[in-house]
Amino acid sequence: MSATPSASEPEDQEPGERAAEAESGDAGDAGDAGDAGDTGAGPRSRATSQEKQQKGASHAPTPTGAPAARPAGLQITEPKPVRTATLWAALAAGVLSMLLLGEGIGVNLLIVAVPVTLAAYFAAMTAGRRPRAWTLVWGVGGLALLTVPALRDASWPSFLAVVAAIGAGSLALHGGRGWLAVLLGPIGVLTAVVTGPAWAWEGLRQRSGGLRERLGPVLRALAVAAVLLVVFGALFAAADSAFADLLGALVPDVSVADGPWRILLLLLGLGGALAVAYIAAAPVHWDRIEVPEGRARGRVEWSLPLIVLNLLFAAFNAIQLAVLFGGYDAVLEKTGQTYAEYARQGFWQLLLATLLTLLVIVLALRWAPRTRSGDRTLVRGVLGTLCALALVVVASAVRRMDMYVEAYGLTRLRLSVLAVELWLGLVIVLIMAAGVWGARWLPRAVAASAAAGVLAFGLVSPDGLIAERTVQRYEETGVIDLEYASGLSADAVPALDRLEEPLRSCALRAVAADLDERRLPWYAVSRGETEARRILDERPVSTQSDTVECERLGNEVMYR
Repeated sequence: MSATPSASEPEDQEPGERAAEAESGDAGDAGDAGDAGDTGAGPRSRATSQEKQQKGASHAPTPTGAPAARPAGLQITEPKPVRTATLWAALAAGVLSMLLLGEGIGVNLLIVAVPVTLAAYFAAMTAGRRPRAWTLVWGVGGLALLTVPALRDASWPSFLAVVAAIGAGSLALHGGRGWLAVLLGPIGVLTAVVTGPAWAWEGLRQRSGGLRERLGPVLRALAVAAVLLVVFGALFAAADSAFADLLGALVPDVSVADGPWRILLLLLGLGGALAVAYIAAAPVHWDRIEVPEGRARGRVEWSLPLIVLNLLFAAFNAIQLAVLFGGYDAVLEKTGQTYAEYARQGFWQLLLATLLTLLVIVLALRWAPRTRSGDRTLVRGVLGTLCALALVVVASAVRRMDMYVEAYGLTRLRLSVLAVELWLGLVIVLIMAAGVWGARWLPRAVAASAAAGVLAFGLVSPDGLIAERTVQRYEETGVIDLEYASGLSADAVPALDRLEEPLRSCALRAVAADLDERRLPWYAVSRGETEARRILDERPVSTQSDTVECERLGNEVMYR
């Protein structure tokens, strides 16, 4: 049984730690199996591993500003004293959060992310860490995900993008290539919210004497600059209205009433940046956690249930192929169902079947026989067949959703679950590839595919795509769900603008009213909202399209 290096990659360790590990012969292998059937922790005994971890822990220095007690083998680096550059970057992140994040999210997320990234970079350089290929992949991917709120007005793809960016950022900070690093990395970000500020406070206390002398001139210079900006800015604004408008657009509108909210944003931005810097200085190596290996089962006990499941999948897929080539009319006539009912009935069951198939594969790998080469061949054959048959189930589910969309139109829920089904199909393909080339890269590949999928989902503009299909369906059938179309975000305006009047004004009336009430500064406005405003300024909605008229028109075009 072979083992691969753990997620605690050498590039994430201190140079001294790498030398110590080389002397002790402990390379930190945690057991990502190179073979699809190998899930063990390697040939070393658990007792030997624990002795080495305890020995290393006895010589490790007490962390600065952090709890002394940690699970054995989890934290292998200790944070060095915080750098002044890290503190300045964290302070900049807090101030920018206070000034820019109060009105909403847009390009301001990317602006705040710059000093946060710098804080992590300075802390990592102090700790002796150097960026590697996967670190750059996760870091650049996380920043790319933060472009979605700047481009799209819809909140749901932006929320998914921010969550995915946090996950990608945690992998960039912690490192790791195993499932534990992928799944538990974000937890380390949450725990560092407490340890990060404590680490920074301890560093400030240690350098407080010399810091006062260095900070004095800087603070006086900033105070003088602020006074000059306020005085001359006020004079220039009073002298020229165009300059006053420009100044009003660039400077955030901060009032006394929202003072507590701004202070909270300052603390959140500062604490978040310090947490990120702390992780960069002392990453948690989640892959060092030892997961008990499942007891291998006998060939018959393990393979017989899966062979029976494969036969069931094969029978179902044979029927699906017969329906596909024989036509749906005969099936609908026999079952008495409509075209849409047949599609709706099957999709959700097939989506659940795909999820359960992945669960079966995970459990089967845990209990798979793996003592001989014949066992590994059996694992590849049985699970490979199950994966191939599951791909046919995925294709059938996608086809049924396509039928459902043809009958009833595209919605946010239908588009979302279709995207999830396609991603699950990709995961199955990756598992099949891991059975051939080894599973060492599989956790990071699955995580990267999820992040890439969320990014692509946001960039294609889901609301814009839904509106495009809605308008296309109306042009072909004369049927449109006007009430649903009017509830879409500003991203849908370019497509809905193609509708004829008074349908166009009824579909855009709610969006136009929302944009009239929502006057946000430039840093909290998305590109989708800017484009929608331009279109509505060129072609305003008709004032004759009131609620009663639009409701009557909606019922008319819905049930033609």
